[in-house]
Amino acid sequence: MSLGPRGFLYRPGQLDPAEAEAAAKAHLSRHDDGELYLQYRATETLAFDDGRLKAADYSTDAGFGLRGVTGEMTGFAHANELSRSAIDRAAETLKLLDPAKQAPAAAPNRTNARLYTDDDPLSAVPFEKKLALIQEIEAEARQRDPRIDQVSVSMSGSWSVVEIVRADGFVATDIRPLVRLNVSVVMADGDRRESGSFGMGGRYLYDRLFEKAAWTRAIDEAVRQADVNMRSVAAPAGDMPVLLGPGWCGVLLHEAVGHGLEGDFNRKGQSTFSGRIGERVASPGVTVVDEGNIADRRGSLTIDDEGTPTQRNVLIEDGILKGYMQDRLNARLSGVEPTGNGRRESFAHAPMPRMTNTFMLGGEEEPGSLMERVDKGIYAKSFGGGQVDIVSGKFVFSCTEAYKIENGKLGDPIKGATLIGDGPTVMQRVEGIANDMALDEGVGVCGKGGQSVPAGVGQPSTLISAITVGGTEAA
Repeated sequence: MSLGPRGFLYRPGQLDPAEAEAAAKAHLSRHDDGELYLQYRATETLAFDDGRLKAADYSTDAGFGLRGVTGEMTGFAHANELSRSAIDRAAETLKLLDPAKQAPAAAPNRTNARLYTDDDPLSAVPFEKKLALIQEIEAEARQRDPRIDQVSVSMSGSWSVVEIVRADGFVATDIRPLVRLNVSVVMADGDRRESGSFGMGGRYLYDRLFEKAAWTRAIDEAVRQADVNMRSVAAPAGDMPVLLGPGWCGVLLHEAVGHGLEGDFNRKGQSTFSGRIGERVASPGVTVVDEGNIADRRGSLTIDDEGTPTQRNVLIEDGILKGYMQDRLNARLSGVEPTGNGRRESFAHAPMPRMTNTFMLGGEEEPGSLMERVDKGIYAKSFGGGQVDIVSGKFVFSCTEAYKIENGKLGDPIKGATLIGDGPTVMQRVEGIANDMALDEGVGVCGKGGQSVPAGVGQPSTLISAITVGGTEAA
């Protein structure tokens, strides 16, 4: 009988489904919880820069992670060999744990949801066709403006088959595609050089990126942003109102607030939101959601990496803290249900509570009316790099595209603006929420505890009464 994509996990003479189930039962039954996590993954990246192919990488890997949980203690071992003998050797680590003193945790609920295709994006399109596309994008981008001095185009994708096997007989399989396209340009005029970039992606096949309307928009946005930055003036400095744009600006919410709502930090009392369920933590009207079951989104998962179906979790509702994002371990120790947020980078990592697609819901105001309320401030449309203290929510974010607001109108683009503050305070200073909520274009990567996973963000245009802006011009 054909195993389909599961055939990448199970091969004659190495491991079959019955052996995996037997191994999970033999090694995990004495613990509170745990799973055998099997994974096969193929990844590729093509990069075209300055008229030349700079990178063409393709790799595959496969392996397992074996995790046993007793109380608060976790035993974890992994290997890049999918065989019964390798699993048995890894199980020696779990013997260091004490046996469970209570009934094992119940298996996750099951789901029939299909949030994305099972098809492999990497094999569906020949290498030559992918190369031809990024060459065409690079050439067309150069024709847009004589000031364009450098163009970089990259295309990447992955296809992963995962299977979660538990001691109680629970088995769940998920097949996960992921693709991404990025276009970056550098403009030069005399001694001045400015950049612009745009990316898009999600859990679908490359065919969406091959649509001319899609990659043309990527060029348009990258060139537009570079042109804006060529006209930018020095950023003001000081405490002032900040209007955040829709979509990608939700990365500030993700970093400065979202991590503080993850279950591990709150169970341990390390988050500024710990023990505050039912309290006001944001301005009225602020509703923050983490939703992992949105079709085709970069941060979505049909099941999380413990087998729990993802769902819509309301974290903050009308400014009131409603709940946290939970994996199985922290949910069990906190006496609540898992929320489908147990995630891991790969088979070589143990799961932890992580965000999926995290965003603020829209309000009722028009975006223009929010700007009209600002006498002097800035409009931040896009962010680049930043630094965040996950526990306190303190952040420093650099703006890659921002403008002055003067007398309620959009003014000059500005360069060198950074936003400095902390998430909990910013959430209390929200004084306007527009009706233009948007999710990002599908390029987010979230880091925590040395692990990186794809994630989504989003928000509507949001007016903050005051944030410290770091710049070079006195306010």
